[in-house]
Amino acid sequence: MDYKRIDLHMHSLFSDGELLPSELTRRALVLNHEAIAITDHIDYSNIEEISELQGAIDDLNENWNIEVILGAEITHVPSSSIKPLAKRARELGAKIVVVHGETISEPVIEGTNHEAVSCKDVDILGHPGLITKEDAEIAVKNDVALEISCRAGHCLGNGHVAQIAREVGNNLVIDTDTHGPDDLRDFESAYKIGLGAGLSHDEAIKALTVNPKHILEKRL
Repeated sequence: MDYKRIDLHMHSLFSDGELLPSELTRRALVLNHEAIAITDHIDYSNIEEISELQGAIDDLNENWNIEVILGAEITHVPSSSIKPLAKRARELGAKIVVVHGETISEPVIEGTNHEAVSCKDVDILGHPGLITKEDAEIAVKNDVALEISCRAGHCLGNGHVAQIAREVGNNLVIDTDTHGPDDLRDFESAYKIGLGAGLSHDEAIKALTVNPKHILEKRL
């Protein structure tokens, strides 16, 4: 397929990823990515470190033909902390804010999905598991995209997320949640994961092109 990939959920070794931002970006470039967001995990213990990546990101953007975006993923925090953390992440330079949703493979606190989709500073609810129709409707209202995840474990809820999104009208994105070299996916591989979640051809293409571009246009 003659498309370039956009992946707005990736991790470097500045949280629990395995790669420096430079190697992560280089591998994405070789796989024909147009843009990536480095969204390392944050809570109150390390949120002030977000801006430390900006120098490396600026260097990559100046020298390689790929757009690298500073982001953050709010992860396993009390649900009441999501809104203030998202606001602070924005103040520190994060252009893309992801919230670690209620994936069925981890003990994420109940209420995380609801607080995330209720926050207009959040762009993507990552791997939202068995998200309710009510929360999906709030996500539409606040323009928070729901994620179809390429990551093992988190992908177990993809079919449910796709079905809910079709009923409600949510914007979907297909992201890798990359932590290591083997997690990256080219466009065709990510497209097939979308089909496996139950998306039609047109829905999968939209989740890989139109919807992530909408987020970038809104935030950059």
